[in-house]
Amino acid sequence: MKITFHGAAQTVTGSKHLLELNSGTRILLDCGLFQGRGSDTDAMNKDFGFDPKSVDFLILSHAHIDHSGLIPRLVKEGFEGHIISTPATYDLCKILLQDSARIQEYDIKYTNKKRAKAGKPLFEPLYTIKDALTALSYFKKVKYGIVYQIEEGVTLSFEDAGHIIGSASVHLNINEGAESKKISFSGDVGRYKDLILKAPKSFRQADYILLESTYGDSLHDDANPAENKLLEIITDTCVNRKGKVIIPAFSVGRTQEILYSLNNLELKGKLPDVKYFVDSPLSEKATLVVKAHPWNFNDKVQEVLKVDDDPFDFKGLHFVEDADESKALNDDHSPMVIISSSGMAEAGRVKHHIKNNIENPNSTILMVGYAEPASLAGRLKNGVNPVSIFGDYYQVNAQVVSMQSMSAHGDQHDLLHFLACQDKSKIKKIFLVHGEIDVQNNFKTKLQKEGYGAIEIPYRHQSFEI
Repeated sequence: MKITFHGAAQTVTGSKHLLELNSGTRILLDCGLFQGRGSDTDAMNKDFGFDPKSVDFLILSHAHIDHSGLIPRLVKEGFEGHIISTPATYDLCKILLQDSARIQEYDIKYTNKKRAKAGKPLFEPLYTIKDALTALSYFKKVKYGIVYQIEEGVTLSFEDAGHIIGSASVHLNINEGAESKKISFSGDVGRYKDLILKAPKSFRQADYILLESTYGDSLHDDANPAENKLLEIITDTCVNRKGKVIIPAFSVGRTQEILYSLNNLELKGKLPDVKYFVDSPLSEKATLVVKAHPWNFNDKVQEVLKVDDDPFDFKGLHFVEDADESKALNDDHSPMVIISSSGMAEAGRVKHHIKNNIENPNSTILMVGYAEPASLAGRLKNGVNPVSIFGDYYQVNAQVVSMQSMSAHGDQHDLLHFLACQDKSKIKKIFLVHGEIDVQNNFKTKLQKEGYGAIEIPYRHQSFEI
């Protein structure tokens, strides 16, 4: 059997790992979009490194676009197999993949206008809404804890990964002749003290583990004081300085955590009386999906539900619908909080809000999750000044604040906790994926000190016999 790492290899986006069984069956783990890779992004997204028609099954760990966003492209290029996910992941993909397709079509339409005027050949989008809808027809939903037979000799089970609604770690049992191999893929590992979700579940003993490593060399602050930090930032910016707080936030996961924290502040009578906007139609749809899966919520949220039937809504919150309403926020100079996608600020309405507030010293740009270093959010986090937005340079006069305590990715302690259910002596190899190379090297050293044996850090398109 061979495994090849076609994405999220020494980087955190584009998750794609291909298993080729001795029987000829090909199983793809995730099919994610590369994001925030600068001028290389388009080329990386067009080059799978394998023939999509040759893939028999796609197993999807969760719905985030860096794990699911190339599924419509895979289908467009000939994939016709089953796409296996949890029910909640399917529900999220229904909205995320169509939204991603709209972005692909819009961006190409805008680019082609310029190319047509210059007499240059026109481009095609990575995929269309039609491709996304076709892809959705290939999904097969499997619940947590169910042993599902993919084909003779190959079974799959999902366990809750605690990262976002529906996220799963993937566990394959593969029999090849007299040999049996147990392969586990962590997907993205959540926090053991998450604000909203249950903790990641333990899993059966594995021979080979593909382990995410986004924060493998760092520790987050406790998630619980996040609402206190939010209160401090909103009070200082909106109440004292009469400015705006702009929060780039992923539509799934981070937006709901922010809303939950703000709702908690209102329940305690502490929420400042200013305007609150979620400026992302996708975030509104995603929040509805999250609300539809309350059994994934942890005990603390279950307690809140006893006194508040909607822990993601509060007085003063408004979901922005159309683009004109979004633009009008830039002409409204009253204090407000704007939560908008995307989390890396590479596209979407948040990029416009940052542009319109970045030179205002009374405003704050609040980062609440991981951002690729080359992305706008990553450059702001790293102190780049001035920054380029839509081709023009802007001075960073606004305060830039980062709150890693709200990350949905587990830190080093969480990742070690995730592995704690395993007998180290029985693990044949750990492959570190979904992380930057410096972080992965540090995490590898930590794992070796903890007694874990063979550890590989694969590069893109690298193969291993297992």
